[in-house]
Amino acid sequence: MRVLNGALLVFVLVITAAAAQTPDTLLSEKRLTVHTLLREDVFAGFISDNATRLARAEQNITLLLKERPDQRANLIAWRSGAALYRAVAAHEAGDVSRFREYYQTARDGFAEAATLSSGNDGVAAITGGSFAVFADRLPADDREAAWEAAWKNYSILWKQQQGGIEGMPLHFKGEVLAGLAQSAQRTGRTSEAAEFLDRMLTLLANTSYEPLAKKWKADPASAATTNLTCQNCHAPGRLSAKLAALTR
Repeated sequence: MRVLNGALLVFVLVITAAAAQTPDTLLSEKRLTVHTLLREDVFAGFISDNATRLARAEQNITLLLKERPDQRANLIAWRSGAALYRAVAAHEAGDVSRFREYYQTARDGFAEAATLSSGNDGVAAITGGSFAVFADRLPADDREAAWEAAWKNYSILWKQQQGGIEGMPLHFKGEVLAGLAQSAQRTGRTSEAAEFLDRMLTLLANTSYEPLAKKWKADPASAATTNLTCQNCHAPGRLSAKLAALTR
């Protein structure tokens, strides 16, 4: 999932470089973006179903909304991603009422974040990436709209970044191109899906993205049951590295 130049707030339990810092100090460290602060806890919830760390991220988002009101759009988008995860978890547990509650919260939050004109550098990435991760796990009747939202937000990213995509780090360009290819395929945009698959094969050769892109190209039917995104992302320790860099 590509989240621009940093991600969400994380109270990492083992941060060698920040051993003397309290969580409140981390939240107040303005040299770290809200993305860098939160990202690892959010993805621990998304990818590893770590309820404790996801709850910590949600608590920290609430605190950051007070600390950094100028980042409201980004923070609301992250909070909406967490709500989307909780909606999917409720759906998979058979709790229809809680699913609907969380899913409406997520949709309303993403919509609000999209209307805000400042503190919004990560909104399209967070929104598109969240829907790309979870759309196929939503109830069948909700998947089409979710993938349409993913396509819309990845398209916004593409307009912003296509000029410099070749020079971006692997994670950034890989997740953008994979998200575009997959959301195009899921929304029936056959020509666009083929276009971005070809770009992946060119720009992401000899990376973890290449085998799946080749599989999709050779066997289009496999695209319906395989995922292109999150092939190179969300390694732990990014916050630790950022904090270490600040102390040098």
